[in-house]
Amino acid sequence: MNRFQCVADLQRRHGVKRLCSILGVSRSSFYYWRRTAADRAARQTADAKLAARIRAVHQKSDGTYGAPRITAELREENGVAVNHKRVARIMRASGIAGVRLRRRHRTTVPDSAAAKAPDLIGREAVRDRRRRSVQGAAAGDPPGSRRPAGRLFPAASGW
Repeated sequence: MNRFQCVADLQRRHGVKRLCSILGVSRSSFYYWRRTAADRAARQTADAKLAARIRAVHQKSDGTYGAPRITAELREENGVAVNHKRVARIMRASGIAGVRLRRRHRTTVPDSAAAKAPDLIGREAVRDRRRRSVQGAAAGDPPGSRRPAGRLFPAASGW
């Protein structure tokens, strides 16, 4: 149930102004929602009819067509202009989906029997050495520096 429906249900007992302020909606929005109820109902019936036609086209294609092809088929069949976004929305709501044939191509297949490349740089040893030397030094000091704790800045005069 949406907030506007709640206001419509309780308006005789509590009043529109009070309910709208409690629910955090403007009165003008509530009255607009009430005024356009017939349009929403007409759109829902039109969507239901379109959903039936979409299901028919989808079944005729053996479940392979997606929203772009179904849109094209509907335009050819009936000559009625229908938007591809509307077709996609109705397909999503109805649980209809086309077949996706594209697969990711794997360009490199590693050989499990091949020997691993040796670590010529010795990165693990350098990382361990850094970790040990940085523990007592200030952040940003090069490894192995023996400065007192904290950052030291040169005096502003003379620069």
